[in-house]
Amino acid sequence: MNIGVIKEIKPDERRVAMLPGAVADAVHRGNTVIVQIGAGAGAGAPDEAFAAAGATMVSTAQDVFDQAQLIVHVKEPQASEIAMLTPDHVLFTYLHLAAYPKVAEGLLASGATCIAYETVETGGTLPLLAPMSHIAGRLSSQVGAFYLMAPNGGMGILLGGHAGVPAGQVVVIGAGAAGLNAVDVAVGLGAQVTVLDVNLEALERVQHRWGSRVVTDYSTRGSVQEWTSKADLVVGAVLVAGDKSPIVVDRGMLATMKAGAVMVDISIDQGGCFETSRETTHQDPIYEVDGIVHYAVGNIPGSVPHTSSRALSNATLPYVHALSQGMAGAVGIRPELIGGINVAAGQLTNAAVAHGLNTKAADPLVVLGI
Repeated sequence: MNIGVIKEIKPDERRVAMLPGAVADAVHRGNTVIVQIGAGAGAGAPDEAFAAAGATMVSTAQDVFDQAQLIVHVKEPQASEIAMLTPDHVLFTYLHLAAYPKVAEGLLASGATCIAYETVETGGTLPLLAPMSHIAGRLSSQVGAFYLMAPNGGMGILLGGHAGVPAGQVVVIGAGAAGLNAVDVAVGLGAQVTVLDVNLEALERVQHRWGSRVVTDYSTRGSVQEWTSKADLVVGAVLVAGDKSPIVVDRGMLATMKAGAVMVDISIDQGGCFETSRETTHQDPIYEVDGIVHYAVGNIPGSVPHTSSRALSNATLPYVHALSQGMAGAVGIRPELIGGINVAAGQLTNAAVAHGLNTKAADPLVVLGI
């Protein structure tokens, strides 16, 4: 199969979907891999490395789309990329369609088969979302600590405190992959950490991992109100795979928070879990609402493209190998890909995504005739 890798054009997105090592593996298996010149520059992968791995290098994204059947991407396609899709294409990428209805409209009109990394699920895990969730979680505490510094807009708190000075208070809402990694870094920085979730098993995992070092509480409107009022940093890490994130902190709660506190919304690529969240970029990452600093960058792992590209390429490669066998072969090898199919032949084919977009989903296997 012809597999295409294009240069990402979303603002401040420097990741690449496949690194040269993955390309070499795909070529070794008999595939042709077409890579746009400059695709890996931001991730430390020069064109020469792709060429040495056996890639066919081309000048433009259009050249890639013209030659490849499988397009391996990182972020949701932008308008100019959607315009290049045809019914013959399979697009494999993060889509987050519940948060980007215009992207959904464009993909439906294209007729392409579109598979979202974030809705591929196996054994109760999300193997293609998890690497970026881990990285985003770790970065959330890191950037939160940065923006708590007074020159950066925050109240001027050192999360680790000092002898005779209490540590800062970090509240993490959501004890999934992103939330646990946010806790890891916050604990490492010496903060006082509280984790909220509605999943008692998840809270038990937190307690088992950190013991009395981390406070756990069941997430209700009342407990969220209580803990956010004490927080210096609030990390929102709420996920309903494929669907819009529920709002867990509404604007009224900001009135009880400390002036200069920081809120980091990891869930922003699924619409955000704070009522006052709106997507920002790495070039303009923060804004203030009612005296509270908000960080809501939609591609947080894009700030560490060397690390995140490698993690993503490693996770997706087995699925790229499966997809190179065609859709029928792919779902036979990796049946979890069925849940990843969000759009096919002009129809939405994932129930959670359809719910987020207030519509109904068709059966992807029926639509694709598999």
